[in-house]
Amino acid sequence: MDENLIATVPLFEALSEEDQQQLSSMTSEVTFRKGEKLFSEGDAGDRLFLLVDGKVKLGHTAPDGRENLIAVLGPGEMIGELTLFDPGPRSTTATAVAPTTMLQLDHNAVMDFIDSRPELAKHMLKALAQRLRRTNVQLADLVFSDVPGRVAKALLDLADRFGTGGEDGTVHVPHDLTQEELAQLVGASRETVNKSLAEFVSRGWIRLEGRGVHLLDVDRLRRRAR
Repeated sequence: MDENLIATVPLFEALSEEDQQQLSSMTSEVTFRKGEKLFSEGDAGDRLFLLVDGKVKLGHTAPDGRENLIAVLGPGEMIGELTLFDPGPRSTTATAVAPTTMLQLDHNAVMDFIDSRPELAKHMLKALAQRLRRTNVQLADLVFSDVPGRVAKALLDLADRFGTGGEDGTVHVPHDLTQEELAQLVGASRETVNKSLAEFVSRGWIRLEGRGVHLLDVDRLRRRAR
């Protein structure tokens, strides 16, 4: 495995080169095809994943079979950190939505590493807190925002994390999500989300293309997301 991969993960940027090399020796590189599951809800949680390249969705299935997309994660983010600090079964299903490269670390090895470097635990808890804050915002949006507002906010969030800006101020966002997955992400029906997207297209705010979108008027989308 390329030891430089560890240095590309924001979580480990502050570690010394020696610590990065030691941590690198504890990891193994794994790849997942689009649509392949890292783990399923209810599986035993025994390892931490660090996303190097690609995208992974975290989902939850209700008892009646309905699916909810909780988050879409990209390079530099952790997956499976809950079972690191609170051992137990996985609370979500993680699925690659694009060809994905991960680093995996055994929980016991990570905890031994943290014991001698408590500052790393602070960085991991900060990342966990950021994820929790995002979840709290999503819950508030479900209560206080209408569907078009939630769609606009979701597009802007995906753009911040996966988008590429053009010289003309537009942003290309290859989110790799189906229409159904995008609807799950904002907590609405596919029909309602498609109606919102069609409205944004007609206003000249976005242009759709397969599993991606071009944001043509970011300022208008930001105002609609409020």
